[in-house]
This record gives sequence, C-alpha cells and structure tokens, in this order.
Amino acid sequence: MKGTLLQRMDQGIRQFVPVGLTLLLILLDAMPARLPGYAPVSPLLPIISVYYWSFCRPDLLPPAVAFALGLVNDVIMGSPLGVSSLVYLLVQGMTLSQRRLLSGRPFMVGWLGFLVIGSGAIALQWSMISMIFGHFLDLRAVLFEVLMTVSFYPLVSWLFARAQLALLKSS
Repeated sequence: MKGTLLQRMDQGIRQFVPVGLTLLLILLDAMPARLPGYAPVSPLLPIISVYYWSFCRPDLLPPAVAFALGLVNDVIMGSPLGVSSLVYLLVQGMTLSQRRLLSGRPFMVGWLGFLVIGSGAIALQWSMISMIFGHFLDLRAVLFEVLMTVSFYPLVSWLFARAQLALLKSS
C-alpha cells in the first residue's frame, strides 16, 4: 500500500510540473523591466508555457487548467478578468490544431509556429485590453513585448524540454 501511495504522489507531482512552471512564469511576468521611453514591458512567458505544454504534453495542461492559470495571471497583473484566460485557451486551441503539422519537425518550425501563434495571441490581448479601457495601449511597447517573447522561446522551451526529460519521462 505504501509503495502505491508513494507512486501516486510521485506521479501527481510529476503531472503538476507544467502547471507549476506556468505559475512560476506568471510570477516572473509580474516583474516588469523598465526601459527608457517605454511602459513597463516584459516577455509574456506564460504564453510560451501554454504553447509548449499544449504541443508536447497537452494531457498535463487541460483547458480548464489553462483557463484557471489565465485568471491567476489577470489577478496578479491587474488585467481585466478573463482576458488572459481567453488568450491562453486560444493559444492552446491553435497549438493543438497545428500539432500534427508541427510534430517531428526541426526546432525552427516549432519556433515559427510560436511566432505566429504567440504574436497573434499578444495582438489579441492588446486589442481586447484596448477595447476594455476605451483607448489604444502603446503599440511600441506591445511590439517590443512580442519581440522579447519570441526571443525568449528557445531558452524557455529548452528548459522545459530538460524538465520534461528529467521529471516526466515515466508518466
């Protein structure tokens, strides 16, 4: 009985890895870098996480969890509730719809997939928040945010791949 309980606990912890890493990135995302002439900007690392896990292990990041993570992000960031949830669900849906096309391809193809899906997600988030606030947010900051997010994808996906190999190989 103890062996099975420990095995189930181990399995549960391993399955929490994508959620835990996404939560960590949400917290990192809440710490903006201030650049002269720009609003506080930072890469939208949680979008990378939703894309990566939706592509590699969609079983470990179901839509209800992505929705909840979006709500957590909105609360922490002070964004209108539901915006990140909708964006995360759309990233997840688009990634899953293109999974067959992207599977087994070189890294650059996956990165290009993220460029398209991530840029679209950030543009959607920008337009929804602009509509809710009744004025356009600074487009230069959003474009810089897109560049930063896409630039961070190789590093974050490499770290996630290492975590997946080390912690999720037996699940």
